[in-house]
Amino acid sequence: MTTHHAPRSTHLREAHAHIAMHGRELSTLQLSACRGRAECLEGLRAEALRLDAVDPARTRWLVANGVRVESWDDPRWITRGELDAVVGPRCACVMSFDYHAILASTAAFRAAGITDDAPNPEGGVVVRDPRGEPTGLLLENACRLVRDAVPPPTADERAPLVRTALADFASHGFAEVHDLLSEPWLGETLALLHDRGELPARVGLFPPVEDIEEHAAAAKRWTRPGNVELLGGKIFVDGTLNSRTAWMLEPFRNPMPAHPKGTPLMTVEEIARAIERCAALGFGLAAHAIGDGAVRTVLDACERTRALRAAAGVAVRIEHAEVVHPSDIPRFAELGVVVSVQPCHLLYDIEVLTRELPDRLDHVMPLRSFIDSGLVPGRTLLFGSDAPIVRPHPRDSIDAAMLRTRPAGSRIGPEGTPVAPHQNLTEDLAWACFGASS
Repeated sequence: MTTHHAPRSTHLREAHAHIAMHGRELSTLQLSACRGRAECLEGLRAEALRLDAVDPARTRWLVANGVRVESWDDPRWITRGELDAVVGPRCACVMSFDYHAILASTAAFRAAGITDDAPNPEGGVVVRDPRGEPTGLLLENACRLVRDAVPPPTADERAPLVRTALADFASHGFAEVHDLLSEPWLGETLALLHDRGELPARVGLFPPVEDIEEHAAAAKRWTRPGNVELLGGKIFVDGTLNSRTAWMLEPFRNPMPAHPKGTPLMTVEEIARAIERCAALGFGLAAHAIGDGAVRTVLDACERTRALRAAAGVAVRIEHAEVVHPSDIPRFAELGVVVSVQPCHLLYDIEVLTRELPDRLDHVMPLRSFIDSGLVPGRTLLFGSDAPIVRPHPRDSIDAAMLRTRPAGSRIGPEGTPVAPHQNLTEDLAWACFGASS
């Protein structure tokens, strides 16, 4: 293991982030430090009282972020009834740190158009208690119903929000940021900041694939070559580990009812069509795939589209790839697929990994095997933070890649036993994955 030292360069690449979300989260209630239900509820109660003082009509939403239920002593979500008791009739939502689970108040349910007898939306889950009543917890696509109901930033709020987020990234040494779920207005806002001389980093955009044509047409107005560019489309193939919606080849130890292997969100055929849709416009594709089932399915789609991708000269990126079956590791380099991974997630996921996948820990973030199989740090093996899901501190990913556990004194939680320690990287290799020069 090499000795800790500063990066060779502060001109790092943040390969996976959400700029607007990060800017907004910097100004909302953070509950990441909570260690249990009582502490979470007390934080929500205090925020509700603060909002009541400045917004007695209760028109503003209470939005809280960063909850890590799996790290609590009693890993159970608070209920909608408990949330209603502290926020009253105000619309409120509490987001899991991974954004794939939301606890919503009754008022938020109504604002999102979710009735108590509503069926699960496609690709989503409205969690219910044994009596069939909603607990208030929403998973995957059901979360989007509430997120879409939260008032978006106004036109006047957009530039300050984006500027704040990019300034935070720049403070950690990032000179380039890839936005992996770009809003329709983001390109225009970035171009405005660029033209004012207020853009502190180069930015590449990946909007939802269903909007790629619209973004491609608009990009003719806002592209600033080398500074603000459209790079590809984005899809979601599964959920997350903490929500137990990541698509696994084998069941979780304690799965959600009716979802033993998580929640598949796309088929091979649908992924292949997404690749084709982006390639037709000359763009690549970024695919969110956390579980080994999702990763394999994306690789299968890449195999089907190998000739098309080569002819179009476009790349597919698999985002996260947190659990990968050993037989699939060589396929990345063989198929020309880039892997964009966030080792810092390991620091946040230790509890759920050891609890739910104790027999598959050797399959978690196989960084050393990726390199041994032919992936190149900084080119086909990229690091990022996934901010605001986790904080954009590159040191977190460096520590995770080297130690494979939390360092002593970590603010996230206890150190714990290293996960697949044979997959560790040297510090130099880890910085290279961020694009740092030697």
